[in-house]
Amino acid sequence: MIWSFIKIALFLIIVAAATMGAAYLTEMGDGIYIRAFGFEFTPPPLMAVIGVILLFVAVWVVIRVVGLVVAFLRFLNGDETAISRYFDRNRERKGYQALAEGLLAVASGEGKLALSKAERAERFLDRPELTNLLIAQAAETAGETRRATRAYKRLLKDDRTRFVGIRGLMQQKLEEGDTETALKLAEKAFALKPRHVDTQNTLLDLQAKTGNWKGAREVLQAKRRLGLLPKEVHRRRDAVMALQEAKVILDEGASIEAQEAAIAANKSSPDLIPAAAMAARAYIAKGKLKNAARVVTKAWEAHPHPDLASVFAEIVPDEEPLARLKRFKPLLKLRPDHEETRLLRAELHIAAEDFPEARRALGDLVESHPTARSLTIMAAVERGEGADDAVVRGWLARALTAPRGPQWCCDKCQNIQAEWGPVCDNCGGFDTLSWREPVQGAQPLPHGAEMLPLIVGHVPAPRDENGEIVDDIPVSPDSDAALEADLFAENGDAAKQS
Repeated sequence: MIWSFIKIALFLIIVAAATMGAAYLTEMGDGIYIRAFGFEFTPPPLMAVIGVILLFVAVWVVIRVVGLVVAFLRFLNGDETAISRYFDRNRERKGYQALAEGLLAVASGEGKLALSKAERAERFLDRPELTNLLIAQAAETAGETRRATRAYKRLLKDDRTRFVGIRGLMQQKLEEGDTETALKLAEKAFALKPRHVDTQNTLLDLQAKTGNWKGAREVLQAKRRLGLLPKEVHRRRDAVMALQEAKVILDEGASIEAQEAAIAANKSSPDLIPAAAMAARAYIAKGKLKNAARVVTKAWEAHPHPDLASVFAEIVPDEEPLARLKRFKPLLKLRPDHEETRLLRAELHIAAEDFPEARRALGDLVESHPTARSLTIMAAVERGEGADDAVVRGWLARALTAPRGPQWCCDKCQNIQAEWGPVCDNCGGFDTLSWREPVQGAQPLPHGAEMLPLIVGHVPAPRDENGEIVDDIPVSPDSDAALEADLFAENGDAAKQS
């Protein structure tokens, strides 16, 4: 309000001053005497002032016209002028407008339109780092893979867009299934930007699939160093990779290096069952039996598992059943109520031919959680106690259709694997296998029954009334007796292998 009043007041003052000046010049009697080029002029003072103003205006217009002509001549010569800058701004405006429309078309999935806008932006803009990227993305959206590849390769020439070009080519190779080339590109992208999380994960996945465990551990260490991975997760995954690296070394024949790698993997994650089993076997190979027993004991306390019991049996392979039962007692006391402990105790008592104690160790597992293994053990107990063949066949028949119990199952896709591995064979998930009951329906055993892995010796062969061993049992392949004989024969073979 005040500022408006001030502007109005200043305008009125200027008008009044101009009016007074004009009136003063009009009242002046004497004019201005001008003589030039043989002419004399005596204009009134007011006309003289107006003439001077018009002269200044004419001079200014002439200067501007001359400047415009000179600028036009320079424009024709190729120099940068105001005219060229005007046209450049106009082209730049059209280019950025086409670039924006192309980005919107890519976002909406209109590949052809995006490609057309990208070409228009490329004509108007001298920004290859932007237009090449838009062309690549538009070509991918339109399904023109070769054109996208050419655009990504052009991005490699600029240091600012080199990472984007490598990553784009890597994604193309992944879609094509070219894992080897994709791995090389992922390594280059990781070298350029080690903090890029998506590149780290892609590189880890490719290294795991190709078996490059040493490189995968280096990437994992970089993630931990950059604070992108929790300490416990890093320790677990590093142990998994170290274990697999040990297996690869073992396959190549370098047993000492494999032993050291297995021991290192077990130290990183003592609850990793395969690492504990391999580390224990490494200590056994070195003759360090106490260290092997300590490794198995620590892992058993975390999670009882049949593989750990098998390794614990390998510490003293040729001992008597009673001596083995006595040596296993400290291990059995760690998790006495665990199902695996109860099954192991029952198997050891069967090996020692203490069938009543094996029945007590088994308890109510055959009713509360019947599995092929527990039912087969129960059949062995019944046979050892002299039960009728019909009773034994009944337990074996139940074992044929019972669930297998805990297995190596993928937490991601629920795939079941016979052996543990760092990567799921079905979905490719890393460190997703856990020892547990399958989520889906139970699967019958391929050969009819679970084996008794720790029984030393074999199931006693049938004898006749005179105590002589009967070599041939005249049974029909379709009868229950044949089924029973096959199952116990398999149990005896497994015991010999243990």
